[in-house]
Amino acid sequence: WWEGGRPGGTRWVSMADNGIMTPEEKKAQREAAKKAKKAAKEAAAAKKKQRLGEGGGGNKGNKGGGKGKGGGGGGGKEAKDIRLREEYVNPTPKGEKKDITEPLPDSYSPARVEAAWYDWWEKRGFFAAKAEDRHKYKEKFVMVIPPPNVTGYLHMGHALTNAVEDVFCRYHRMDGKQVLWVPGADHAGIATQVVVEKRIKRELGKTRHDLGRDEFLKHVWAWKEEKGGHIFEQLRRLGSSLDWNRTAFTLDDDRQAAVREAFLRLHDMGIIYRSKRLGNWCCTLKTAIADIEVEHVDVAPFTKISIPGYEEPVEFGIIEDFGYDVVEQDGTPVPGPDGKPSVMRISTTRLETMLADAAVAIHPDDERYRHFHGKFVHHPYRNVRLPIVLDRELVKMDFGTACVKVTPAHDPNDYQCAKRHPELEFLNMLTDDGCITDVVPQFAGLPRYEARLRVREDLAAKGRHYGVRGNPMNLAFCERSRDVIEPMLKPQWWMDVEDVSKRAVAAVRDGELKIVPESHRVTWFRWMENSQPWCLSRQLWWGHRINAWLVWPKGEERPDPDLDASWIVARDEAQLHERARAKFQREPEELAFEQDADVLDTWFSSGLFPFAVFGWPRKSADLETFFPIELMETGEDILFFWVARMVMMSLLLMDTLPFRTVYLHTMVRDAHGRKMSKALGNVLDPIDVTEGIRLENLHEKLRQGNLDPREVSKAIEGQKQDFPHGISECGTDAMRFTLCTYTSQGDKINLNVNQIVADRNFCNKMWNVVKFAMRLLPEDFVVDESFSPNTATKIRQEDRWILSCLQDAIVESRRGLDTYNLGHTTGALKTFVLRELCDVHLEMLKPLVYDENGDADLKRSASQTLYVCLDYMFRLLHPFMPFVTEELWQRLPRRSGDRESIMISAYPAPEPTWTNRGVEKQMAAVNEIIATTRKMREDFNLGRQSLAVTLVSQDGAKDMEPLEAFEHSLAKLCMASKVVFSKTSEVDTSSSLVGVVPNSMLRVLVNLHGVDVSQAIASQKKKLATFQKDLARLEGKMSRPTYREKVPQKVQEEDQLKFSTYQESVRVLEKSIADIEKMAS
Repeated sequence: WWEGGRPGGTRWVSMADNGIMTPEEKKAQREAAKKAKKAAKEAAAAKKKQRLGEGGGGNKGNKGGGKGKGGGGGGGKEAKDIRLREEYVNPTPKGEKKDITEPLPDSYSPARVEAAWYDWWEKRGFFAAKAEDRHKYKEKFVMVIPPPNVTGYLHMGHALTNAVEDVFCRYHRMDGKQVLWVPGADHAGIATQVVVEKRIKRELGKTRHDLGRDEFLKHVWAWKEEKGGHIFEQLRRLGSSLDWNRTAFTLDDDRQAAVREAFLRLHDMGIIYRSKRLGNWCCTLKTAIADIEVEHVDVAPFTKISIPGYEEPVEFGIIEDFGYDVVEQDGTPVPGPDGKPSVMRISTTRLETMLADAAVAIHPDDERYRHFHGKFVHHPYRNVRLPIVLDRELVKMDFGTACVKVTPAHDPNDYQCAKRHPELEFLNMLTDDGCITDVVPQFAGLPRYEARLRVREDLAAKGRHYGVRGNPMNLAFCERSRDVIEPMLKPQWWMDVEDVSKRAVAAVRDGELKIVPESHRVTWFRWMENSQPWCLSRQLWWGHRINAWLVWPKGEERPDPDLDASWIVARDEAQLHERARAKFQREPEELAFEQDADVLDTWFSSGLFPFAVFGWPRKSADLETFFPIELMETGEDILFFWVARMVMMSLLLMDTLPFRTVYLHTMVRDAHGRKMSKALGNVLDPIDVTEGIRLENLHEKLRQGNLDPREVSKAIEGQKQDFPHGISECGTDAMRFTLCTYTSQGDKINLNVNQIVADRNFCNKMWNVVKFAMRLLPEDFVVDESFSPNTATKIRQEDRWILSCLQDAIVESRRGLDTYNLGHTTGALKTFVLRELCDVHLEMLKPLVYDENGDADLKRSASQTLYVCLDYMFRLLHPFMPFVTEELWQRLPRRSGDRESIMISAYPAPEPTWTNRGVEKQMAAVNEIIATTRKMREDFNLGRQSLAVTLVSQDGAKDMEPLEAFEHSLAKLCMASKVVFSKTSEVDTSSSLVGVVPNSMLRVLVNLHGVDVSQAIASQKKKLATFQKDLARLEGKMSRPTYREKVPQKVQEEDQLKFSTYQESVRVLEKSIADIEKMAS
């Protein structure tokens, strides 16, 4: 058994150590193992008793030893079936190669396997790529990481992203390309600012305004330095082969320079401009909000929801009616058909916004209101007349009263209506924090939902409120604050994306930009063909402060900040002074400068990421070598918010696409298909999955998070249902493999932790395979680097078959990777490893290896075949399972030209000459024979008795000849004392069980002559008694006098079918018992 790494580190163990022993040695070893196992159990029981006596509830924290069973609660109660990561102290100095001359441990331990390898890979420079080395490679493969939030923690969505991206990087690196994967982090303007503001409030009792901008930003930078490295550490633990020397932060000096330059150039091009437009506004955070930060929720009628800043829940899912008096232009009431003043009845879901109504709209073709054309309505609080306008787009004649209030400054549809009717006024009725402005002094200063109640009461007192009805609706929430989004009219910086969106559409239609899966092309076209101006401003302090200044001569009036012409955009102070001097013909000392207080939308800096990470706007060797990148992989939910922005920015600033292919993975949901949410308690930290965690520790993480205290108890209940005892340690390799397998699931990934546990068992299976397979290699094994099934002196058909299977695995693995179908690759590899190599080939190898008189040439070719399978298996799996494959591959014998690490070894190339469909067909027949024989043993409860097996074919010797080559394998796997290949179809079956092999002309005869079949007879009689009992019970039911009249016809038909089935089962079993007894006699 070869256990060394490189030449000089080789160690051979004895044949006894290798498991090839005499019967006496085997017996002694079994006895010793039993004693050791008994002693271990007694020690574990004593340790448990001592721990429980001390009142402990298992090991604290997330660590544990062995299976690590430990309860989530106190009182010594232990959680079942939870395996926690063992406490393992890594003896390898950081950056040094792990010592693999030690014997392979008995069992797979993720903690041991994952230790040391990553630091060694990084120190050896395997992740790095240099521009000056480009001539060494024919091709390059470059990706940039979707930058996670700098102060955040990875969730399973991040784990999926990085698992998939690392698979592609490792695959292309092994395939001989120059690979670069650039790491980075996003400053996450709003998310980071919210977290730090809460911390300051909690620790200092102050707001950011109390501190001032500069002091507040010091706190944010301190927070970033304190927490920012955590997410990079998580990425390392996930095995992400990123070039850490190139780590980019979207708010570092180089990226700030890129952002300022981009804003300057796009403003000079007229693409960025200043304007007052409608956008999403969060009253709690007091800032504009990007669409991706808005969560749309369906709300049932009369639903009460807690809103920040309100003591009592606010009722939504309602619609209410109120009335406006219809008047002439001079204010005279317009009489109705009954002579009374006309009232126009309006339905609304946001009553408070009527304070800023500018008009009422009706459809020009609506005959019910034709007499209101050219009329007005009287506003009861502002004492003004509002025009009744005709609008075909806004009004639906069959919806509600078909009279629509128009509030241009607070509704996107009304905003467009006002654009079509320029005479309408844009009135703002909300302050930045969501209170009523002085547009109506009577309600000024009231929070908007309190104002809603007051307006309702006042209108009712005036006789102009007609009640509240239930109304299902869709509400937009700020995902950060959980406040309801308000459309607000604000002066902001905007980016015109109409023309560049057309270029982006054409790029996809013309095939220049490929989107995978292609189903997302529809979404791309829908969004890009209907793109709207992009709001760039955010009313925050943390972020890229907009490099635009109001400039005016000292002593003169400050210019209107709403106008684009009032601003000067510059990359730095020198350019600002130069441009101001040219505009005003005055020296800077004579001018006043006021920089915009707002920052840019985070997606603006993220949109520059694919080229900003290479030094843009500087012309660098990196930019020339590595841009454009080959692949952009990310979640489907940010196709528009990030991918589209990168395409736009690159087309505008680089005049080329930033990448040629976009691969989108689906959203990770929980096992029930629900979106992962802290409130549901189903959000998973990947490290908790890789290391294992008790239920109580999951609860504690919730309590220490930012979740609203009112939602913590609900989330805890969710955790109890999904993870009743916690989560078992799965290891990084298993989690990566499962996540990649899930990518083929379709439009969503329903993540079941049990599947990751199953793939952890797959790792354990490989571990045991290597331990077992290495014992099968001879003591003097040397790799034959020229070995081929076509040139071997002698080679078994079984070996030809497994190499043919391996060739298929190589082809299918590459097909999946090359077409972004990772699930196809993982499925093909799992089939090869588990079904073909482990379940079949290794079992068929044992008879040859253990046969002391076996053919030496066949043994040599079998050993070479086994080595090839192990070597190729690890290299095929490495992109998915980097740690366990490196650990096991390093322990294989080496070829002369092998690289020092599996991650820089060649990814297996197809070996077409290994394909052997004839042998595969023969092997399929062999597997069917084995399955048929085992089924007969099971059906007749024959256990593991060694019985003679005869194969018979309707075609006689013709079918037998190819199968004779598999005699030893058939005997082993059929548990046969011998296998007879009949040359004729006429054989004596009087003392044999006969089974028909599916899809063939073959029959299997299991000879029972002289065999103790008492257990088989007892088993069959037990089954017979059960069926007889069921038959008698059903017969009694059907013979009742009232059965025909009272039992429904459908039930009678079902009973008759059961009766026939029971009768046939009894007949078959009785005959079977009689046949067995006859054969036994």
